[in-house]
Amino acid sequence: MGLNDTPSGERIHIGFFGRRNAGKSSLVNAVTGQDLAVVSDVLGTTTDPVYKAMELLPLGPVMIIDTPGFDDVGSLGELRVRKTKNVLNKTDIAILVVDATEGLQVCDRELLDLFKAKNIAHIIVYNKCDLLREVPPSEGNVMYVSAETKSGIYELKEKIAASVPNEDMTLRLVGDLINPGDFLVLVVPIDKAAPKGRLILPQQQTIRDILEANAISIVCKESELTQTLAGLAQKPAMVITDSQVFARVSAETPADIPLTSFSILMARYKGLLEAAVKGVAAINHLKDGDVILMAEGCTHHRQCDDIGSVKIPCWLKEYTKKDLVFKTVSGTEFPDDLSPYALVIHCGGCMLKEREMRYRTKCAVDQDIPITNYGTLIAYMQGILPRSLEIFPDILAGLNL
Repeated sequence: MGLNDTPSGERIHIGFFGRRNAGKSSLVNAVTGQDLAVVSDVLGTTTDPVYKAMELLPLGPVMIIDTPGFDDVGSLGELRVRKTKNVLNKTDIAILVVDATEGLQVCDRELLDLFKAKNIAHIIVYNKCDLLREVPPSEGNVMYVSAETKSGIYELKEKIAASVPNEDMTLRLVGDLINPGDFLVLVVPIDKAAPKGRLILPQQQTIRDILEANAISIVCKESELTQTLAGLAQKPAMVITDSQVFARVSAETPADIPLTSFSILMARYKGLLEAAVKGVAAINHLKDGDVILMAEGCTHHRQCDDIGSVKIPCWLKEYTKKDLVFKTVSGTEFPDDLSPYALVIHCGGCMLKEREMRYRTKCAVDQDIPITNYGTLIAYMQGILPRSLEIFPDILAGLNL
């Protein structure tokens, strides 16, 4: 997988924030060396967050985000400001762009308070320093640059690289659960919902993590699982399955072989699993008319048998025998107010930053709204969740059966 193929959830997200006409878009273009953002003297030229995946040396794969002015006004302005605040939930490094000729304004200080409240590493960049009679020295997390003359841009890129939060290198999808030389069987259905010519991202990432652990992955369809297990010279360390065929795979996998799903592994990787296990039992208390929020981290073309919008709602109605209402949000959309919902059911979050997934989880927990995810829910309804959590004994202890 090349740098341009790195999933957005695995990229460093760098957000540019500030007032209208502070020069955010010009600075984005100067830092990236590309005309990524439209530049104009007209206030509010950037009307929606603009995302661009790219390689930015010396960081490597990053996601650059240019946001609308935080001082935008009117009903549309309020919507743009709300979208800008949503960007903060996925931002690793925030760049506050300040017009050096005007200095910090009230909304700049509001943004700084938000950075601190959300514990986001940030740099205060005074742009347009070429218009100053005297340029103060850059020090600490305060820098003076000019997008127009490119003065200080190289130093800013170095400062951004130095501000990258230290990643938890122990965080793995499955690599921390296995040993070098282990065999793992991955069950991957190929149906109409499967992307043509490739595997879905959680499956790709799991295979990569197994390789990095110096273990061996064996991939098969659910129809070949029994034959695959019988043909192995040694017992596999684990079977990992797509949630949609959980019941069949559980029935055909001997009880002494650990079993889990890609979705459950991804939920742990993104920080959702503990809350998902605690929240899944809420389905036993659903009532007619309850509204369920189906939340997906990406946007994709939905087919007639889509897992989130079709299969899970059908399975859940059949399981609960209740007349439930489902609302679906996808991509960057996630409501701040979850009070209208009896339950949030989230995808694994493979396209989301761990920071954003943890934020969404915290929103639900803080508002006392149960949240779970696809894989946890499916395993629970099929009565095999305890088995699929045996590899996580601490989390299994929190399962409320």
